[in-house]
Amino acid sequence: MSIALPTVPVLHSEWIKIQSLRGTFGALIAVFVATVGIQVLTASLIGDAEAGSMGDDPLLAAFYSLNFGQVAAFAFGATALSSEFHNGALRTSLAAVPNRARLYLSKMAVIGGLAFVVGQLTALATFLGGQAFMGPYTLELGSPGTYRAVFGCGAYLAMMALLSAGLTAVLRSASAVLCLLIPFTLIVSFVLAAHAGGVAQYLPDRAGQMTMRLDTSVGLAPWAGFGVMVLWALVAVGGGWLAVRRRDA
Repeated sequence: MSIALPTVPVLHSEWIKIQSLRGTFGALIAVFVATVGIQVLTASLIGDAEAGSMGDDPLLAAFYSLNFGQVAAFAFGATALSSEFHNGALRTSLAAVPNRARLYLSKMAVIGGLAFVVGQLTALATFLGGQAFMGPYTLELGSPGTYRAVFGCGAYLAMMALLSAGLTAVLRSASAVLCLLIPFTLIVSFVLAAHAGGVAQYLPDRAGQMTMRLDTSVGLAPWAGFGVMVLWALVAVGGGWLAVRRRDA
């Protein structure tokens, strides 16, 4: 199996690909801009109006804009993979890196690594920027659960990017994946939570957001929820690998 592991030259080539794809690189930047910008804007407008103005759980409310930032994470993961399925790009990539496992794992490592780094920066800036406008309801960095929440937010964005990338490898279409994931997380998840709460807690978004909750008495424990979210991402990445391995370029 060691022959299939990513190597520095392949990782570097995947980084160059992402840099050269303006839509993909723009989506990565949008993860930061959308999440931080919407949080700061919302907090500056209504954050100190009254307790609970941005959500019942004050810690989760510190990452209110995550629902918008995850759309950019979906777009980043999807477009980073879908570029391989246009105009014979995958054949060119395989000519340079014949080992499909090495190519695929390198691509996933770069996508996940970039999303994780940007996600952590985004999470910290989102928390600090939003709390600057919360007045008497401000949470300090170091308050109970805040470090866990900041890490969890960044990891959440990375896992959502990998989930999207894995599904794109299966469906070979960024548009199809975005049309599936965006309504699923923004609409279906809320409907299921309202009518089938026990099932909804195992959805990737609901489970992953448990690391950002101050009240952990309802639903999965924070790290159990994190584990469920990681499992969703691993299943998607594994499904993508099977698709890349078995289908013709």
